[in-house]
Amino acid sequence: MSRARWVPAFTARWEGWRRLVRDLVVIQAGFALYGLAIDLLVRSRLGTSSWVVLEAGITNHVPITLGQSVIAVSVLLILVVVPCREPIGWGTLANMIFIGVWVDLWRPLVPATPDELTPGALTVRLSYLALAVLTMGFATGIYVGVRAGAGPRDSLMLAVARLAGISVRLSRTLIEVTVVALGWLLGGPVGVGTVVFAVTIGPSVQFAFRVLHVEPDPRRPAGSHRRTGSG
Repeated sequence: MSRARWVPAFTARWEGWRRLVRDLVVIQAGFALYGLAIDLLVRSRLGTSSWVVLEAGITNHVPITLGQSVIAVSVLLILVVVPCREPIGWGTLANMIFIGVWVDLWRPLVPATPDELTPGALTVRLSYLALAVLTMGFATGIYVGVRAGAGPRDSLMLAVARLAGISVRLSRTLIEVTVVALGWLLGGPVGVGTVVFAVTIGPSVQFAFRVLHVEPDPRRPAGSHRRTGSG
């Protein structure tokens, strides 16, 4: 009987202080845009990404902000994937903390969309949704390009795929459906925007990768960086 190959729990490549400082600045720019995209999704009031449905649903029952909910879910996922021997990097830990921080920082700065009865309100809300998809695509391209570790949600996807012996695509689909269902039960913002986001975020990320000249990490299987939600 073959023995499972041991995988280190933490991966890091030291390439000097100058490279580290540059990567920290770049990855924070990606996290800032990601947090902005989440707030745009919520403000659109058309529905959000699957993970934000869950995270916003949690805030209906626990007295915390959306950003704090994002951080709490990320911490829980890290506690799950580390025992599963899914490799993480310093970028994984930074993702766990800073996207939620940026969500709360941007929140008061993103204007609310007009009431439904206001002329042109739907156009504004659709614009928020489109801008959120484009912004999150570029945010993903920026921080994935640093190659400092997959986000907690992608790490869960990879762990499930590896342990269950299924494709990354099927793993992601099962997780997304489960997360949306849980978020909906908690009163999270499910709507037409949830479907639009799920269909368009992939092309948005692919477009950003092309513009930013980002290549998937060659140490990962093809498709492992496909994303449909926050980190």
